[in-house]
Amino acid sequence: MQRDEKLFEMTLDTVLQRLNDLKLAVLSMIQKLEMEYETINWPTFLDNFAIISSHLTGLTKILAKEQCPPLRNRTVLPLLVSMDRDDTLINITEGRVPVFSHDIVPDYLRTRPDPITEQKMQQNEQKAANLTNDAAMKQVTQYNKVVSHVLDMVSKAREEWEIESSSRTGIQQTSSMADTQLLVAAVGMGKGLKLTNYGPGPGMMVPPSIRAPSPMGGPAMSPGNVQQQLGKAPSAVKTNIKAGNQVHPFSR
Repeated sequence: MQRDEKLFEMTLDTVLQRLNDLKLAVLSMIQKLEMEYETINWPTFLDNFAIISSHLTGLTKILAKEQCPPLRNRTVLPLLVSMDRDDTLINITEGRVPVFSHDIVPDYLRTRPDPITEQKMQQNEQKAANLTNDAAMKQVTQYNKVVSHVLDMVSKAREEWEIESSSRTGIQQTSSMADTQLLVAAVGMGKGLKLTNYGPGPGMMVPPSIRAPSPMGGPAMSPGNVQQQLGKAPSAVKTNIKAGNQVHPFSR
């Protein structure tokens, strides 16, 4: 009996040590996420996560040893439940549990999961028990196909990215300084631009200074209309001359 008690105390000491190491690893990871969230990279995060995983694995191995007495055979009962503040409890729990009240006891001394969680676990276990081997193998095969397909896609994307990164010698140039200077010179000083005078097109506004006066004292006309009138003037004059020759000089 004394041997079992000593073995139990040694196991508890080892478990407490592992739990403290696990707590420090979790605190370190939380501190880095809160304080170094701008500079932390993915490898550092994975290293911290690996430390936490190693502590959990070591704790599981300790509890799974044959020398470790089964803790499920032990019963933990609260010796004192009170609504008053307990300084000793605060020191033991590092300020997390100030009062050991009736509301806290079911959560901290719970040996079974919550009723809702336990109900879901029972439903999943019942569904798994009713599943046949053929159906289970089909689901496993289908799941493996999906995982393999996703893995192939990720591997292919990674290979393409590595090939592109290795072939890329530097930052690709997206602008030309010579073209920029030519554009600035063309816009600012008109360099390289050909000036062609096509005259005012239809619907264009002509300044009054370059408008020609219209015949018969009418409104001013644009150069285009002036040119049209000048081109039509000879034919009009000829017509008037012919008409004048047909008139008798003595007619009144």
